[in-house]
Amino acid sequence: MAENPGSEHDTVAVPEIEVVGGPVDRGEAILTPAALEFVAGLHAAFADRRDDLLAARQVRRALAAEVKGLNFLPDTAEMRSGDWRVAEAPEALRDRRVEITGPTEPKMAINALNSGARVWLADLEDANTPHWANVVTGQVTLYDAVRGDIAFTSPEGKHYALDPGVRPATIVVRPRGWHLDDKHVLVGGRRSVAALLDFGLHFFHNAEESLARGAGPYYYLPKIEGHLEARLWNDVFTHAEAALGIEHGTIRATVLIETIPAAFEMEEILYELREHASGLNAGRWDYLFSLIKYFRDAGPGFVLPDRDAVTMTAPFMRAYTELLVRTCHKRGAFAMGGMAAFIPNRRDEDVTARALAKVREDKGREAGDGFDGSWVAHPDLVPVCREVFDGVLGDRPNQLDELREDVVVTARDLLAVATAGGTASRAGLRAAIDVGIRYLSSWLGGNGAAAIHNLMEDTATAEISRSQVWQWVRNAVVLDTGETTTPELVRKVLAEVRADLADLPRLDLAAELFEQVALADEYPDFLTTPAYERI
Repeated sequence: MAENPGSEHDTVAVPEIEVVGGPVDRGEAILTPAALEFVAGLHAAFADRRDDLLAARQVRRALAAEVKGLNFLPDTAEMRSGDWRVAEAPEALRDRRVEITGPTEPKMAINALNSGARVWLADLEDANTPHWANVVTGQVTLYDAVRGDIAFTSPEGKHYALDPGVRPATIVVRPRGWHLDDKHVLVGGRRSVAALLDFGLHFFHNAEESLARGAGPYYYLPKIEGHLEARLWNDVFTHAEAALGIEHGTIRATVLIETIPAAFEMEEILYELREHASGLNAGRWDYLFSLIKYFRDAGPGFVLPDRDAVTMTAPFMRAYTELLVRTCHKRGAFAMGGMAAFIPNRRDEDVTARALAKVREDKGREAGDGFDGSWVAHPDLVPVCREVFDGVLGDRPNQLDELREDVVVTARDLLAVATAGGTASRAGLRAAIDVGIRYLSSWLGGNGAAAIHNLMEDTATAEISRSQVWQWVRNAVVLDTGETTTPELVRKVLAEVRADLADLPRLDLAAELFEQVALADEYPDFLTTPAYERI
């Protein structure tokens, strides 16, 4: 066994690493012996800590459910009151007024890079099904994109290439979350930590090249539940920089605040990552999923109405986003707005008009609240988002000077689910089942970013859908029809949806998985865990 290079601590024996996934086109350029040894070194140093932090999640959630609440941590009060700021942003990340998200599939990557957005969130996580071919091809796409040498020809013969007249979007990579493993790469005989695999391969191959081209190794960090998980990422970054001889602090990370416990630790998360931090993002859909998941058995006070009834103007969602802006700007970090899921349809003018209006309204609210930029899911929405933020920013690259000292948010404000209003309806139950099955069909087929009912959906969609059904059943929620949500009613509606979706690919497996996770006696923390075993 080799020794782990570049660690600040005692050297650690690097375990054997084995690729058990099948061959993928150009995979040998990514899965090199040196790159795999680098990934193995990350596992030797950090995999056990990852395991401990996942176990700690369960303890904290059980306590929160028991007391029916969360609060700001008393033990970290000094972090919140201290005088500190995150590191100054590199030039490539100072203007983030429009960010486009999408999977690391060649055609979509080229469209994103050509879109006119300032940043492309290159998604190895929720918009990507972790088929082995997707995992490796995603890394190949990133390798080519960083070098400006990416092209694609569709089966129909249409050619896609970078537009020399457009500034390509700065690449910010989202690896998978801490909770996921990858069965295709074994380290010391156990499944690899997917986050370390994704980050390690990308950083090893692209850090120096990105820097040479005026950018750098930049990341979005998903599903973090607290500052100790952020500390682990910071230590991973420090280790990786030292191992490759790259200056400390070169890596920059934006953390998605998309779990309810993380909303209570925003300052602490920035503090732990302060030498590598770029900002925080309001990951709204996963945030709702997390809220349901965390308090699923805390009683009717935490039951949410139909998904469509919960908007960003609900007081508890306003509390979350406004606290995020204040926290970020207090610490010199960027506050990034969330996804506008509406997408245009070039064959339907009415759908397109509604999508543009919804996006304009959403981005107008975020820009007015002080966000420095926001996300869109389609190239046609980039001009709308840019126009809105241009109108607020003017010649400024960001709104870091908007400190939002008027914002005061309490723990009660963040947990005031009842302020959502709305009702639980039979139509809402049917919609949850319908969208959940449609998305699972797409995901199982290898596409993690699916256009469903004129919305761009990712894994968070199915997570909200199945979690809401689980919560409604456990709380015997009475629908607008007078029916009580029971397993029998769910199966009845599921059968109706199946009949309507008879031609949907992979319908039987998608419906089976949805029923399994929506009606399980013990709530599965992540839908993708059992689903991953079926691909």
